[in-house]
Amino acid sequence: MKVLLVGGGGREHALAWRLAQDDPRVTILAAPGNPGIAELAECVAINATDVDALIALAREKRVDFTVVGPEAPLAGGIVDRFRAESLAIFGPTRAAAEIETSKAFAKELMREAKIPTARAIIATEPDRAKGAVRALGLPIVIKASGLAAGKGVMVCDTFESADHAIDEMLVTHRFGVAGQEVLVEEFMSGEELSVLAITDGQTVIPLVPAQDHKRLLAGDRGPNTGGMGAYAPVALASDALMRDVLDRIFAPTLAAMTARGRPFTGLLYAGLMLTTDGPKVVEFNCRFGDPETQAVLPVSQLSTSFSELLATVARGESLPEGVTCTARGAAVTTVLAAAGYPETPQSGAPITIPDLDGALVFHAGTARAADGSLVTAGGRVLGVTGLAPTFAAAQLRSGDAAARITFEGKQFRADIGWRELARGAGTP
Repeated sequence: MKVLLVGGGGREHALAWRLAQDDPRVTILAAPGNPGIAELAECVAINATDVDALIALAREKRVDFTVVGPEAPLAGGIVDRFRAESLAIFGPTRAAAEIETSKAFAKELMREAKIPTARAIIATEPDRAKGAVRALGLPIVIKASGLAAGKGVMVCDTFESADHAIDEMLVTHRFGVAGQEVLVEEFMSGEELSVLAITDGQTVIPLVPAQDHKRLLAGDRGPNTGGMGAYAPVALASDALMRDVLDRIFAPTLAAMTARGRPFTGLLYAGLMLTTDGPKVVEFNCRFGDPETQAVLPVSQLSTSFSELLATVARGESLPEGVTCTARGAAVTTVLAAAGYPETPQSGAPITIPDLDGALVFHAGTARAADGSLVTAGGRVLGVTGLAPTFAAAQLRSGDAAARITFEGKQFRADIGWRELARGAGTP
């Protein structure tokens, strides 16, 4: 089997790793890939949004199917273009991807389908948005409707901070076109849960649930980021809870998308808040999450081949019924970020990775210098996944490995999974 993997971050490295684990005979092409992916695949210097070049590559190399990692090419219609060329590809169409690319669209969809989510008011004018803050009350969440690399969400405790957030989006345009429309959303309290599921538009195969950590600093302090770490499985995600999530969130969402003429195929990611009223949707993503994928894939034990499930959806076929997924041990992923992240990440710092036992290192923002050495080349540099039979042991392995990797200005959280540890889930 020959697979084209589009993207070059930690998520794509984890996908390449899982595909190779699934079938060591698989041939993987990555565009553009990264130094870590290059150890598993042939990397081709094609940007993830250069669809013409990707189509030409898929034809030239006669790939069996393509897997798209990042959201940008999905938002740009890569799936539509590949399908028009009769090329198998895993991911949603441009219209279906709007479930992530427009939070306003997703919110209206959930309202109509009665999918549990927070109340929100959509606005394009500052005065309307500020009035919505007063109507919904504090604390309040201000969200850019479009894609903002995971940073277009601000939780505000005062009217002044909410007004400032609105002005940043609608007046000074901090997030560009992504912030031309905003959601003023009621604050939901509880723990977050990330559920990633493979779907053909009807059948849903959820992977092991995870919990992400968005804040830069320990104790969930500091600015929002694209994600500073994740762990899986999550003790709160009982069988009963997961049945509820599938019945009340995934099934009606997919039905609503089909009813709107936008059938969703690929990987549907539901970011949930576990409230006292049950699970509610915070947001949907139209692709594998990053860094959640780096924790989820190593522990998701499927009753059938992972790569064959992706290939089935990519070919436009129906998924088999009765596929199960159970947790194989525990995984904790600690993200190592560059100096200055998330606002002004610095690049070019030499990286030293020693031999690490019981940990996987997924490259996210790395590059090779002219002399062949490994250097930082992005905000989130590496994802260090500790694997062990129990959560506590996996957390220790991830934290120890993260501490031993060196580069100037390294930032990381030593408390990934702190809520799980507090619940006493597992012992070293």
